[in-house]
Amino acid sequence: MTTLSDIVYAQGRADEADVEWLHRLAGDGQLLADLAFADIVIWVPTADASFIAVAHTRPSGSATLFDRDIVGELVRPQWRTQVIQSFTEGTIVDSASPDWFEEMPTRVRAVPIVRQRGSADAAPRVVGVLTRHTNLGEVRAPSRQQITFNECADDLFGMVANADFPDMDAPASPRRGAPRAWDGLIRLDVDGMATFASPNALSAFNRLGFGDELEGEALLEVATKILPASGQFDESLPIVMAGRAPWRADLEARGVTVSLRTIPLREHGQRIGAIVLCRDVTEIRHQEQELITKDATIREIHHRVKNNLQTVASLLRIQARRTHSDEAREALTQAMRRVSAIAVVHDTLSEGLAQNVDFDDVFDRVLKLVAEVAAAPNTRARTHKTGRFGTLPSEYATPLALALTELVTNAVEHGLAGKEGDVEIVADRSPTRLQVQVRDTGVGLPEGQVGRGLGTQIVRTLIQGELSGTIDWHAVIGTGTEVTIDIPLRYITPTG
Repeated sequence: MTTLSDIVYAQGRADEADVEWLHRLAGDGQLLADLAFADIVIWVPTADASFIAVAHTRPSGSATLFDRDIVGELVRPQWRTQVIQSFTEGTIVDSASPDWFEEMPTRVRAVPIVRQRGSADAAPRVVGVLTRHTNLGEVRAPSRQQITFNECADDLFGMVANADFPDMDAPASPRRGAPRAWDGLIRLDVDGMATFASPNALSAFNRLGFGDELEGEALLEVATKILPASGQFDESLPIVMAGRAPWRADLEARGVTVSLRTIPLREHGQRIGAIVLCRDVTEIRHQEQELITKDATIREIHHRVKNNLQTVASLLRIQARRTHSDEAREALTQAMRRVSAIAVVHDTLSEGLAQNVDFDDVFDRVLKLVAEVAAAPNTRARTHKTGRFGTLPSEYATPLALALTELVTNAVEHGLAGKEGDVEIVADRSPTRLQVQVRDTGVGLPEGQVGRGLGTQIVRTLIQGELSGTIDWHAVIGTGTEVTIDIPLRYITPTG
């Protein structure tokens, strides 16, 4: 699916700052659509003096006008003159008479999208046009809530035309629990007094412990009454409740958590009030806390597993030093190296919240471990990696780290035994596959035959059995051995 950035850049008329501005505005498209009870479409100019839709949002509280998404379509003839006038003059243009769209009467408003330049003395410029498409087929006597919502929408449209909205200093929306217009809306005047509170907003504050009407109350004073005297609260809460900054905060009382988002309203740069969106996110916050607790537990488990594995590796090292048999010493050393490679993966997992690891970091540590342990007397091996593995889940990282440890160790101990040479590891990742090549400049495969030792069996089991991949050994004439691993990444989100 074509993204907003792709469409805008394809027109060749916008820079990175324009795209970011449009992204922020499109991110609030649902808010504008819900407040206006209308479809919201964002248009940008094309190279041939037309306009193309880059974003489309449908209202939650009324019927949509468009059955299909119109992103990627050129502006239709009946809206073209209005959109061009709004763009060229930098003014809001309303349709003079109802526009008919698929036998449905509609009213269209075109709003210039004006971006404030970074420099204080740089004049704002129009980067696109926002159109509001109101379905007149559903016209009925508006409620007080609908009237207030429409007034808020008009204020925001005016701010869009004056480069006051979106506010680039506002924090990004949280991944879960962001309040929306229909979750609860409070309208504040310039002094922070509530002039309107939707039923859902009033219910949210009732659950917090405020039993009176919100209208006519200073929202900051309401919060003061609700908050427990000895409790901690978000430091930004007073500014959010007063409607003075486009910030977000949580209000907590009586075991209930209400998420707040404030949007200051401005007219010609002067603050005239604010919109406060609120949503009861108690259950979401409980779930997030449970996830944090589980993540901490899992990290602690990985940490303990790492410690236990390091202890086992140390015991194997001590046992290897005390044994008198060269064969037994070699077997114990190899076992110690394998255990240490697995410990590296668990150590990395213990440091982060996600059960994914930066495998490049893991492999760099494993490579250092192999270079220290595997080098035989009179062997000078130079190991280096090219390309990137990217991020892998632990179920991929552990067997891959162990398999590569075996291959690099084999290249150092056998391919370069008693001589100087290079071992190169090349990683090539695509969205669907990971290919790794391990090359050495050693003696090559004896008579072209692949070994049948324990190391080779381990590699085959890990790559073919656990990772459903393929592995190929072959001699490179005059340059040693090359091993190619190919692993499908069927269940991994591409990370590059």
